[in-house]
Amino acid sequence: MPDKVILHAEDLRRALTRIAHEIVERNRGTEGLLFVGLHSRGVPIAQRLAQTIKEVEGAQIPVGALDISLYRDDISKGAKPVVRRTDIPSDVTDKNIVLIDDVLFTGRSIRAAMDAIMDMGRPRSIQLAVLIDRGHRELPIRPDYVGRNLPTGRTEAVAVRLKEMDGRDEVAIVKKEPAAETRP
Repeated sequence: MPDKVILHAEDLRRALTRIAHEIVERNRGTEGLLFVGLHSRGVPIAQRLAQTIKEVEGAQIPVGALDISLYRDDISKGAKPVVRRTDIPSDVTDKNIVLIDDVLFTGRSIRAAMDAIMDMGRPRSIQLAVLIDRGHRELPIRPDYVGRNLPTGRTEAVAVRLKEMDGRDEVAIVKKEPAAETRP
């Protein structure tokens, strides 16, 4: 089954512009905001949101990158995490943190991200911005800002492609490959 493109480059740009405006409106400006993108695609999305706010409001929002590999709850299942660099440009204490990720699915990555942030200090608030909300939550986590709600089946995956990493901007639904059957 070929990819079914849901958002093209212009749709993605519009969604991020809307999210940027919503963040400024909800926070009554930009004071005390700190964007934290989850590796890997949450980081360029956070940078784009910060750039949009800079163009509209003239304010520079600090942007950090967060690796949650060691906070994941599936690490004990034998998965060997690929650890990336966490780089938070300022103290998180008393900041309004906006966690930014590409796709929200079960909520487990966001739970891990909140644990990681709380280990760094005590923010005033933690908000969540996602480009795509797939549904299928396993934990009681709900985004504050959503680019697009995209109900999907469990046999489907959402591929977010960003020009910074993939050479083009688009969001597509792709068919998951069936897991290889293991026999004892």
